[in-house]
Amino acid sequence: MVDSARLRQQTAKLLTVLAVAVCYYATARLGLLQQLVRGQVTPLWPPTGIAVAALLVFGVRIWPGIALGALAANITIGPSALPVLVIAAGNTVAPLCSYLLLRRAEFRNELDRLRDALALVFLGALSGMLISATVGTGILALSGAIQASDFWPTWSVWWTGDAMGVMVVTPFLLVLRRARRPHDVGPARWAEAAALGVCTVAVTVLVTDTAGASLLFLVFPFLIWAAFRFERAGAACCALGVSTLAILAAGRMTGPFAHHGLLTNMITLQAFNGSAALTSLLLAAVVTERNSTYREIKRLCVQLSEKVTRQDP
Repeated sequence: MVDSARLRQQTAKLLTVLAVAVCYYATARLGLLQQLVRGQVTPLWPPTGIAVAALLVFGVRIWPGIALGALAANITIGPSALPVLVIAAGNTVAPLCSYLLLRRAEFRNELDRLRDALALVFLGALSGMLISATVGTGILALSGAIQASDFWPTWSVWWTGDAMGVMVVTPFLLVLRRARRPHDVGPARWAEAAALGVCTVAVTVLVTDTAGASLLFLVFPFLIWAAFRFERAGAACCALGVSTLAILAAGRMTGPFAHHGLLTNMITLQAFNGSAALTSLLLAAVVTERNSTYREIKRLCVQLSEKVTRQDP
């Protein structure tokens, strides 16, 4: 009986590892559709977001799935065997370091505190992904796949892509994991959600296709709307949509990304997407904390009222 239970546990663990590897590889192929450098460096690398989310949910034991997915994704596009192995190792170590940093900061997967949003952006995304960008770009330069003069532009694209994966994909997956069909929601609420989605997409497409002026700031009212009215679910979905559309525009070099060099565009893209993710996640965390505090105070007041009523002679 014990052996049977252990076998089922080991089988479930193996299937989970394989599922993470498949998701990593599949999203890597999608990310490579927007490659900007040497067919393999892209400003959006969703697998990092999947890797960090998988580690936060399943723990360190899931790392073989990340390594297997990274190896499969890079083996067909790497310059040679050694760089592929080094890049795959960097792509595995970076999410692990992000995970350890987040756990050190006592990160909670619910993303219901202000400190959780700050930790995910600054520790999980911006800090942890320095490893994969530096390792990957460095081995490409050492192997001769890119020129030494292209190191920093390539590094900027790599870091932007990996960081964006954590900033926009990880919170979306963490929120999606806990999503439940809402009850007692009227048609007006659904209509508001639909209007928010349509307006966010329309304005983002407009500002990323308008040449001659940077109008990216116009999307922030919609991110604020999403955070205040729909909390984490609205903030995560809108941040993912806005960031994806901005990345597509940067890949096409249209709108605010036209007539600039690769490094300048990556700095602009990283600043915009980082600000969008930080704004939406921080506001959503503040609103969630406020609502949780209100519910707790209300519960305590009800309990106190009941006790007073029972003791009233």
